[in-house]
Amino acid sequence: MGTYCPLIKKTCIEHRCKFYVHLLGNDPQTGKAIDKFDCAISFLPVLLIEGAQQTRQAAAAIESFRNEMVRGNEQAQRLLGADSQVKLPGH
Repeated sequence: MGTYCPLIKKTCIEHRCKFYVHLLGNDPQTGKAIDKFDCAISFLPVLLIEGAQQTRQAAAAIESFRNEMVRGNEQAQRLLGADSQVKLPGH
């Protein structure tokens, strides 16, 4: 599109360049649809933001799973503790 490329120090060669890619998805900041060809280097900020959001979501899911496991283990320990208090006949 007539933009300067700092990698080759010339006008962008667009589709003939390995860095010229098609990005299809949603903008992580605005939620608007993205369907655009451009330099991969210019997409890096958007991709880094998306990666950070995915990492936060994964961390939240892992924390939720951990909390459920802790609750389950505590309940199992209480049940096992209650069973050990039951006296067997003849003892």
